[in-house]
Amino acid sequence: MTLTSIQTPNAPEAIGPYAQAVEANDFIFCSGQIPINPLSGNVEKAGAAEQTMQVLLNLKAVLEAAGSGLGKVVKTTVFLADMGDFPFVNKVYAEIFGDHRPARSTVQVARLPRSVRVEIEAIAVK
Repeated sequence: MTLTSIQTPNAPEAIGPYAQAVEANDFIFCSGQIPINPLSGNVEKAGAAEQTMQVLLNLKAVLEAAGSGLGKVVKTTVFLADMGDFPFVNKVYAEIFGDHRPARSTVQVARLPRSVRVEIEAIAVK
């Protein structure tokens, strides 16, 4: 099996010793994306809906760099700092994914990197 690290300047650089994504056997395993603007390197949005949009744009960029896309996502995990944000996150998520409905888990966590409100990781096919 060959493992290929995926890296794109169109998504935030990894803030630790990990890859933005790894390809293995035509699957793309994306690390969790948080709402960092890849151009500025900063979290620029405060609301859960706006942060979710940036997260999904980052995830889209990583998937496209791997030769995949949001329409090929088979599973996501959504991490929320506050489950009360779920309706706002869910609305943006539904808008971005459209009719495509990947499997999903959503959990509330004690804290996320840079104290953001949302992080999403994904598994997709090539």
